[in-house]
Amino acid sequence: MKPHVSDEYERSAEFVDVMLAAPWTVLAPTLAEALRGAPGPVVDVGAGGGHGTRVIARTLPAAEIHAVEPSPGLRAVLLARVNDDPGLRDRVTVLPGGLLQATLPPRLGTLVAMNVIGHFDPGGRRTIWRLLAERLLPGGRAVLNLQPPAEPVAVPQTRFSELRIGRRRYEGWGRAEPSGPDQITWHMTYRAFQDGEPAEEVEVEYAWWLLGPDRLKAELAGHGLHATPTGPTERGLWCITGSPG
Repeated sequence: MKPHVSDEYERSAEFVDVMLAAPWTVLAPTLAEALRGAPGPVVDVGAGGGHGTRVIARTLPAAEIHAVEPSPGLRAVLLARVNDDPGLRDRVTVLPGGLLQATLPPRLGTLVAMNVIGHFDPGGRRTIWRLLAERLLPGGRAVLNLQPPAEPVAVPQTRFSELRIGRRRYEGWGRAEPSGPDQITWHMTYRAFQDGEPAEEVEVEYAWWLLGPDRLKAELAGHGLHATPTGPTERGLWCITGSPG
């Protein structure tokens, strides 16, 4: 999910996919509506373990999908999930590395970037906007979500996930602090308890580049692209197309 070689999810991959399952049940209908009628082929950027890939496949049943995921741990989940589903196996190509290094089709119908744009610095975003401007088919679109905060402010420690699997209960916690004028650093803690007793704790951190609606529109305008919000405001989804006219 990051356009670099380093794997920010090396230590947390075993927790990330299961903890994203519940948020994806909320996000999936909004993404599906934003994709309705979109053309293929589709690029799923930072596909993780494939929650979004499955939404894309259900919504666009005839589209070929290129699922890009640089984290080996998350990509293992993704590849296994695709292989286990006959409806995905012939349609989804799993690509290692980041989006900016991936071998993609010369023309793109749709690009999906959920929960991932903050991993790209301003230069990386410019490359993405240029790719869209050059390769999107007529009527094509990109769908991404902007996650708060949009400004470099501290985010207090918050439990964002709790679930039970077998005899273990898992918790996911996160906090953030400003680390530059356009960046915050997330500090994530994943805990496992077995029979009520602490069994495992993993702490990781990663940088997140901030992007709000106004800056998104300004950056896209320089590439002849246009962004409009789609779905409930709290989901933060935006649809990117060629500028009208």
